[in-house]
Amino acid sequence: MDAILAEVYSTVLPAAPYVIGAYVGIWIVLAVYTLMLSRRSKQTARDLDALKQALADREEKLER
Repeated sequence: MDAILAEVYSTVLPAAPYVIGAYVGIWIVLAVYTLMLSRRSKQTARDLDALKQALADREEKLER
């Protein structure tokens, strides 16, 4: 093995668990954030549907 490669590998390999841990951490944070946004989006859609229904009921009541 080349001396330069041996030096690079001896520097990089000990840090590998930290790099892998950082990637896993980032993916977990992104997954949690995506799930939170999805839940908020569903809640917002339900609220919007409820508002539309309330508006329709109010308009129907006023027409009578």
